[in-house]
Amino acid sequence: MSSKVVTGLTNLTADPPPNLRGAALGLLANPAAVGPDLTPAWRMVERVYPRGIKALFGPQHGFFAEKQDNMVESDHAVHPGLGAPIYSLYGETRRPTPEMLTGLDALLVDLVDVGCRVYTFFSTLVACLEECATAGVAVVVLDRPNPIGRRSEGPVLPPELMSFVGAHAIPLSHGLTLGELARLVVDERGLDVALEVIPCTGWQGGDFATTGLPWVMPSPNMPTLDTARVYPGQVLLEGATLSEGRGATRPFEIFGAPGLEPQAVLAALEPGAMDGAILRPLNFEPTFHKFAGQICGGFQIHVADPTLYRPVRATLALLGAVNRAQPGLWGLRPPPYEYEHERRPLDLLLGDASAVDLLLAGATAEELEARWSADLADWLERRAGALLYPA
Repeated sequence: MSSKVVTGLTNLTADPPPNLRGAALGLLANPAAVGPDLTPAWRMVERVYPRGIKALFGPQHGFFAEKQDNMVESDHAVHPGLGAPIYSLYGETRRPTPEMLTGLDALLVDLVDVGCRVYTFFSTLVACLEECATAGVAVVVLDRPNPIGRRSEGPVLPPELMSFVGAHAIPLSHGLTLGELARLVVDERGLDVALEVIPCTGWQGGDFATTGLPWVMPSPNMPTLDTARVYPGQVLLEGATLSEGRGATRPFEIFGAPGLEPQAVLAALEPGAMDGAILRPLNFEPTFHKFAGQICGGFQIHVADPTLYRPVRATLALLGAVNRAQPGLWGLRPPPYEYEHERRPLDLLLGDASAVDLLLAGATAEELEARWSADLADWLERRAGALLYPA
């Protein structure tokens, strides 16, 4: 299986850095971290550094990505092929402890991010950078493309809304790779950590479909590339009472609620909101999660042109259209959410509590976007020094 883009993992194994030879290595990964022939990262690393992996770390959903929902914790375990401990970084402990890092020289990080601030692999990376700085453990990020490209969208997270779904002041859709994010965080937080990013090669900043790489779902509810394309907007539904499609076969692409009337919502949708996508009305019945066993009216979002589609604008417009067409059909989901027990989940997800109130009061997506334009312009300047690939 050939590819136009070569990942950091493949570059590591093709030309193993000599400074890691003989080092005691940790590996933060999950089953989406694979080579072009779908060989898992841990096996590829072991081939070039035999017996080098001393500990494994798993992000949300587990090292084996088997946990379906949020706040479903993973237990520590032992890897059946390596005999090394697997430490869960999602649960009571969401950052590596000094005991987990003891004896390690470097932590390799190979995670498939989806380009969205609230996808918690980024929060786990930030926690690892901080703890490795304290422990004197180097961090080596094996970089991968941002599957949805370079566009930045949505509010830049303010300090008062930091949480496990918002670990740094970046937009909802940030346009960076994890390697670039690591460089940004180390610089802006002044972390004294030995960071190395092994870049992917051949990526020009485009959509994942242009890379030639195989898509392996990075989490159970991220089955397709189209899921990742809609996710920066559709994840906001986790903070609302509408179903985001969990328990259906195309989560986030499918959404709705009992009683939702698709034609009425379409008639109330602001012009241009769905550029690059087609809304297909449908009925669905979730097998678990919100409205399990109930018939929901709703839509599937079909992304026709990812260069035009703007997921945050689209979802905000859809929420507003449902409000106008069927007032009271959806409301705010109450906490707890991702280990937060007081703050409103939609505030944490969007990153602008006032915008949530304005949305509920009838503001359009265009009006909300105007609130963030200056911050997004500043963001493009902030991120410039972290870039490793064409912008």
